[in-house]
Amino acid sequence: MSILAVLEQQDGAFHKMSFETLAAAQQFGEEAGIPVHAAVVGRNVEALAREIAGKKLETVHRVEHELLANFTPDGYSIALQHLIAAMKPTFVVFPHTYRVRDFAPKLATALNRVLVSDAVGHKSSGGKLTFVRQLFQGKINVDVEFVGDAPYFASLQAGAYRADKMVDGTAKVETFTPELSAAQIRTKPLELFRESARALDLGTAEIIVSVGRGIKEPENIPIVQKLADVLGAEMAASRPICDNGWMPMERQVGSSGQTVAPKMYLAVGISGAIQHLVGMKGSKFVVAINKDPAAPIFEIADYGIVGDLFQVVPALIEELKKAKG
Repeated sequence: MSILAVLEQQDGAFHKMSFETLAAAQQFGEEAGIPVHAAVVGRNVEALAREIAGKKLETVHRVEHELLANFTPDGYSIALQHLIAAMKPTFVVFPHTYRVRDFAPKLATALNRVLVSDAVGHKSSGGKLTFVRQLFQGKINVDVEFVGDAPYFASLQAGAYRADKMVDGTAKVETFTPELSAAQIRTKPLELFRESARALDLGTAEIIVSVGRGIKEPENIPIVQKLADVLGAEMAASRPICDNGWMPMERQVGSSGQTVAPKMYLAVGISGAIQHLVGMKGSKFVVAINKDPAAPIFEIADYGIVGDLFQVVPALIEELKKAKG
């Protein structure tokens, strides 16, 4: 039994979700007591393989071929089929990126297997992994268990696991050359599409103060903005605030907004619907202010303040100002 984490790279750099997937795979392996391997697919990926070799892994598989220089679902699917046939891993996990959505279902189907996509968590018991994914736009969480023979495939949602939980170590690097021919690559890549840059990338913020519908009226948002200013934080919001036009859509955190993992996330007047939690649960430290003691946000908060934000926030601002002198 073993776990294979397939890491995504482009132009000589790893996708940031690759590190989340690697951290998750290490956690799975620790809980199940089985070795963990990683795979880097492409051309001239030796430097990337060496980088990952500094993590606690059994082996880093450097999957190299001239026809893998550009991403194609055919190329990646066939190359990984060959690697999986040689390795025989029990679990194969991916970051849930656009590329993975393109080739992973094809790969699983080619091996007559299913793919559990966009998993937000897992449960482990006796070496058996059960993945958790969401249905009906995040309204319901379901446990998904694999049946039949391995390998079992799963992709992991952004922010579901924390990259800073990766464990360092030393792994060997092995080069794997799949059998590929140009005739097998039906897709001919063109120039990459590049979306317009966001005016604001909340993913780079170290401290975020986020406001929810508890703020009641848009005229009250400056109260929370003052708190963000004192903390040197970026302002964010839950979906209802942005849907109402009270704050720009680029500041929305959640399943339909940005996924963030700051050092501190301060949720003000946010109840903690699952759609919001999936966008910020990777935060290292969570503080919640809400007048409802049963609000779901308190389940993941490191510190919770039960009280009226219109009383708590001004008092907190004053204490912070005193602390700063």
